[in-house]
Order: sequence, then structure tokens, then C-alpha cells
Amino acid sequence: MELISYKIKPQNLDAVFAALADPTRREILSRLATGEASVNEIAAPFDISQPAVSKHLKVLERAGLIVRDIDKQRRPARLKADAMAAAVSWLEQFRGFWQSSFDQLDGLLEELKRAEAKGRENE
Repeated sequence: MELISYKIKPQNLDAVFAALADPTRREILSRLATGEASVNEIAAPFDISQPAVSKHLKVLERAGLIVRDIDKQRRPARLKADAMAAAVSWLEQFRGFWQSSFDQLDGLLEELKRAEAKGRENE
């Protein structure tokens, strides 16, 4: 097995993954991927209160995944790609490991298929 060096160490990587761990926050990010939205617009599809949505937005904002502007009475939120890109880059370090694991699994499945087919021929 190949050793992986930990090249990417963004300071808020823990906060990013903690924010992404919640399904509501992931849905909020998906919504914001289509464009900026107010708290009310974000809260509409959820069966939770506006203050609960605001708390989720604060977690996302602290993690650097969104930014909130001030526009008169509104505070629209919009997606911020930098922190997400850092998380993707960190995960990218493990691609070789997973690819190798999948290749080994593919090889084993092919071997089992051949053995099964050979067993049927001998019956």
C-alpha cells in the first residue's frame, strides 16, 4: 500500500467537513449552487423554523462555504467555492487508494465469475 502525504492542510478543513456532515446543510448548499437566496427562500422547502435555518447558515458561513451580503432588509447567502475546493483537493489525495481498491475488487469478481462458469461446465 502506498503512503499518502498530507499536503493540503487548510485551517478550516475540520469545519468544512463538520458543516457538510449535516444533510440539511448539504441541501442548503445544493440550493445555493443555483444562485443566491434569502433565509426565507432557503427555509421554504424545509420543515424547520427560520431561526433553525439561520443557525445552519451560520455554520456554513463559519466554515467558509457561503458568504452573506447585506441588501437593504435582506441578507442573501451565496455559495463560496474556495473552502469546498480545498476539501475536494484533500479528498483527491485518496483517489489512487480507492482506484486500486476498486481494481482489486473488479479482479476478484472476474475471478469468481470464471470459477462459477467453470463449475457449471463441469456439471
